[in-house]
Amino acid sequence: MNIVFVLFDNVTQLDFAGPVQFLSRLPGASIHVASKDGNAVTTDSSFSILPGTSFAQCPQADIICVPGGHGVREAVADTAIVDFVREQARTATWVTSVCTGAFILGAAGLLQGRRATCHWAYTHLLPLFGAIHEPARVVRDGNLVTAGGVTSGIDFALELMSAIAGEDVARTVQLALEYDPAPPFTGGTPDTAPEQILFNLRQRVYDDAAERMEAAIRLLPMNRTDA
Repeated sequence: MNIVFVLFDNVTQLDFAGPVQFLSRLPGASIHVASKDGNAVTTDSSFSILPGTSFAQCPQADIICVPGGHGVREAVADTAIVDFVREQARTATWVTSVCTGAFILGAAGLLQGRRATCHWAYTHLLPLFGAIHEPARVVRDGNLVTAGGVTSGIDFALELMSAIAGEDVARTVQLALEYDPAPPFTGGTPDTAPEQILFNLRQRVYDDAAERMEAAIRLLPMNRTDA
C-alpha cells in the first residue's frame, strides 16, 4: 500500500509528522515522501525535511496525504504541485489532507460538492473551492478524508487506519505510540478557549493569515472573474 505525502516549502511539520508516524505502522504500508524536485523543503519549525522522492519518480498512491502550513499560499498556485495531486488522486483509494492542505486539494478540483474541514481559522474559505464545511475534527466524505488543524492529523490517521485495517489494528498502534492526550489546559478549540486568548491570537496571527490565504485563493483561475 503506497502512502504518498506531498511536501512543499514552509509546510507545518506536525501536519506531516503526526500522520506519517502513525500510518507508517499500517500493515503493508510503504511510505513515499515527495517534493517537486526531491530536494529538501523548509518547515515552520526552523528545520528542513529531506523527502525520499520527487514527483516524477513517485509511485502511484493508494493513499495521498497533503499537509498544510503557511506555504499553502504559494503551493495552491504551483501547477507542478497541484497537477501532481490531481493526477495521483485520480486513481488513489483515499484522498486526504491535514489543516490547510485541504486548499491544495481544492485547487486540484477535488473538493467540489464535498464535505470537508481544515484549521478553524480558515474554514470560511472552504466554499471558495465548492466545499461544504462540516465542523468536525475529522471529516470523511466517501474516499475524501480531511482533518482540522495540526494535531488532528493524528486522529485522522487512526480513523483511516481503522477504516482500512480494522479498529483492533488502530487501537494497537494507538497504544504502541501511547496516544492518550491529556492536555494541561482546556481551550484547544475556539469554542473552549478563553475569549481574550482567542481574540489576541486572531489579532496577532490568524486574521491576517486568513486574509492572505483568501487573496491567494482568489487569484486562482477558478475564482478569477476575468479568467
